[in-house]
Amino acid sequence: MKRALVTGGHGFVASHLARALLERGDAVTVLDLASPRLSGLALQGIESGVERVEGDLRDAPLVGATLEGGEFDVVFHLAARTLVGAAMADPVATFEVNVRGTWTLLEACRRAAAPAVVVASSDKAYGPHRQLPYREDFPLRPASPYEASKAAAEAIALSYRPAYGLPVAVTRFANVYGGGDLNFSRLIPEAVVAVLEGRRPAIRSDGSPQRDFLFVDDAVGAYLAIEQALDADGPAAGEAFNAGGERPHSVAEVLEEIAAVSGGGVEPEYRGAGNPEGEIDRQYVDSAKLRELTGWRPGVGLREGLRRTLEWYREHPEARP
Repeated sequence: MKRALVTGGHGFVASHLARALLERGDAVTVLDLASPRLSGLALQGIESGVERVEGDLRDAPLVGATLEGGEFDVVFHLAARTLVGAAMADPVATFEVNVRGTWTLLEACRRAAAPAVVVASSDKAYGPHRQLPYREDFPLRPASPYEASKAAAEAIALSYRPAYGLPVAVTRFANVYGGGDLNFSRLIPEAVVAVLEGRRPAIRSDGSPQRDFLFVDDAVGAYLAIEQALDADGPAAGEAFNAGGERPHSVAEVLEEIAAVSGGGVEPEYRGAGNPEGEIDRQYVDSAKLRELTGWRPGVGLREGLRRTLEWYREHPEARP
């Protein structure tokens, strides 16, 4: 049995990851702020199955004590401020959490000699590029506060490998979606819930931006594949890995797919021209590096993922805004 620490455990992807770790028999500790009104842990039905440490990731004594006392086999760092719009409005708070929080955790991992650390970055760290898809050898060119916070955090994380020998890897995943995402400013949860409630989804663009979408179960699988490749100071140490859904989809195309799986029409209320401020117009990633190293590949296509997402929100009305 492994002991795993997951930061940001109340969140969408982290709570799915925590459930997968429990299901494989791990002892799981989550480090996060106080439980929100709706915790991902509760929505996943695992609140009583994990050990919870309540506190701020920037609290170095707390984080250090958690790592020193836990004897963890693996640390998954997913805690972050994740909304691009919020980062544009308050960049300092985003840098504080995403950058300072990351180095605080890494220092604790270094001192505790953590045997495997996986740090969540984002495909947004690449910034805008003319050439697509993003590959891991592309330079990071952040052009907004959120992008910069992720690029800075992952640069710090990867430096701990050559400097201190810490077995750390970084993830640059595409837009993760699925049941349990409570950030309804995002395209998929907003549109799915709008369809279920019989209203027009509010869309922050004109429908033309293109994104790469990764179903949450596939994202969890990618985290676990990277962890396995970190075991015993394996070949993933010191590396960054993309994971995405293999091709981009426009916002309008996603809405068409939601209409198809719901069996009804979707008449969006477009509230923007072009792309929302601070966001990249076209994004998708090349996942070949992760596939070649671990055999991972996405198993859930967009239509099937949207069908599962729609059913999840249908069965969990308490999770709707």
